[in-house]
Amino acid sequence: KGYTMKTISKLFISLLLGATLLQGAAFERVAKSRATQVMLSSEKPLTTGNNTVMLEVGHKNYKDSEVSIKVFMPAMPGMPYMESVSKAKRLGDGKFTTNVNLSMGGTWQVHIFLTPPTGKKVRAKTSLNI
Repeated sequence: KGYTMKTISKLFISLLLGATLLQGAAFERVAKSRATQVMLSSEKPLTTGNNTVMLEVGHKNYKDSEVSIKVFMPAMPGMPYMESVSKAKRLGDGKFTTNVNLSMGGTWQVHIFLTPPTGKKVRAKTSLNI
């Protein structure tokens, strides 16, 4: 009967925190190659302009790779070819972060290049719509 403001506040904060934890990443996509796959994710939905993305490499042989990402949109009538290329920063244990610039809405092709310390360079591919 006698709920205090403190109890109500704790309940509200708990519900809010629970909902935030359940949400997880706002964007997730898997890029695949024959040798491995890379999970792309972002805490926020992707938008036009700069976006911070996380990359998680699936296969152990590629977790220590140099990683770069190229997003591009082929030329279309009345519109030039567009691309954004960036090198990813290693966070450890196969996780990387980088920024990509998506200059307009539409379908973007994504190529992730993994260059391991030894072995063959691979390219994982996917696409995304914004």
